[in-house]
Amino acid sequence: MSQFFSNVEPNIIDDEILQKTIEEKCPEDLADLARGENINFKDVTELQLSFKRILQIDNLWRLENLTKLQLDNNVIEKIEGLESLVHLVWLDLSFNNIEVIEGLDTLVKLQDLSLYSNRISKIEHMDTLQELQIFSIGKNNLTVLEDVVYLRRLKYLRTLNLSGNPFCNQEHYRLFVVAHLPSLVYLDFKLVRDSTVRFLHSLIGKSGNSILQSLCFVIPALGAGSLQKSGSQKHTTAFVEYLNGSFLFDSLYAEDTEVAKLASLPEVEELLQAYPSWFVSVCENLYNYGLEEHEKREAEVSKFYKRFHEILTVNQQESKRIILDFENRNQRRLDEISHARSADIAESQRAEGKEDILQLWDALMTLEVLVSNDLEELLQNFKRSIDVIASTFIENIQVIYPFHSIQCRDLENQYHEKLIEMTFSILEKLDNEEVEEDFPDDVRKLLMDKDTLFKNINMSHSIRLRKIDKRESDMLCNSHQW
Repeated sequence: MSQFFSNVEPNIIDDEILQKTIEEKCPEDLADLARGENINFKDVTELQLSFKRILQIDNLWRLENLTKLQLDNNVIEKIEGLESLVHLVWLDLSFNNIEVIEGLDTLVKLQDLSLYSNRISKIEHMDTLQELQIFSIGKNNLTVLEDVVYLRRLKYLRTLNLSGNPFCNQEHYRLFVVAHLPSLVYLDFKLVRDSTVRFLHSLIGKSGNSILQSLCFVIPALGAGSLQKSGSQKHTTAFVEYLNGSFLFDSLYAEDTEVAKLASLPEVEELLQAYPSWFVSVCENLYNYGLEEHEKREAEVSKFYKRFHEILTVNQQESKRIILDFENRNQRRLDEISHARSADIAESQRAEGKEDILQLWDALMTLEVLVSNDLEELLQNFKRSIDVIASTFIENIQVIYPFHSIQCRDLENQYHEKLIEMTFSILEKLDNEEVEEDFPDDVRKLLMDKDTLFKNINMSHSIRLRKIDKRESDMLCNSHQW
């Protein structure tokens, strides 16, 4: 994203930016406080500084109780100035110009870290992040696949995004990562299949060698079919893999254990039962549309190749006919020359032969020009057709599956608002002793800690929105690349 700021003066994080951001994003009571002269930065737990053209992380030391910090879509070049933010749980530094992972040593409570779309070439300096569960470092400059092994020290890492790095193009990339990080649940926002993990473990046990040695032993024997990602190849080429059924929805809630506890509440249970069907229905619509568009693209490509071969076949047949006619005439001419009774007759035949060769050259060159023109016209027509099909598909994706409008993201926002509303209502009833249900201990404990409850709900919501955005981004990128 930093390329959009190339001609814009960068910003620094000063008191003016902080105060304005707090006024816009914080709860109403804190916003009123922020407008006063005696703002207490210790009361701020979440801060969003996205799209601010920030070049350097600085002046955050007073926000010592921050749990969530968004610095995405800026021009930051170095991770620094975060030492005092020891309570951070969620940190987003995606879409910047960072080259080295550093400056994270004190963030021991960090659970979610995004460094997506930067310039990082090595995974390092993360030893203290022992609570990290979600890590996104896709679309960087990672070239050495073996560097992934470094992440084995992160015992709670369950969700990892590496997509868009150069080493992702290597054969068996996914199998290598799963083998070395067997605790992963999601890799590149796709579910890691239990069967794959069990298969790798069985190989390791039988061979008695290291994971890497086992991979070297098994990969040649697997074959292309065994290494395909979950879902058919058709789904992949249609850009709709994991949109049929509940794959995407399951990935949104795979690790949402805190909010899942609320399912025992009657009102929330009904909402949680309805929401998946809404979400899956939208995904199914997009899935079916994607397959229809895939058929159109395949038909257009098939039509192109059919016409391509027709042009070449007609040209080759005509060329062969012209050459065969020339060879027959030439053979007769040679026979006449060999039986000629005078030098004049032989010389006349040789002159005719030379003229015939020039005519053959002209005929073949004319065919060459004609086939070149036909192929050029075919290519231009094909390009126009594909442009229309691809642009229509992309536009419709942005209507069905947009960032800030209806459908998937809107459903998630509606669900989040309803969940907050229901939870707040339940808490009010608890305060007024209007609720008689005997909740499980873990649920009652969750309801008693209101601040943590709402933080968890909001954090889960943010993570789900990011995954939805990532899925749309992948579809659009794949469409453009195709």
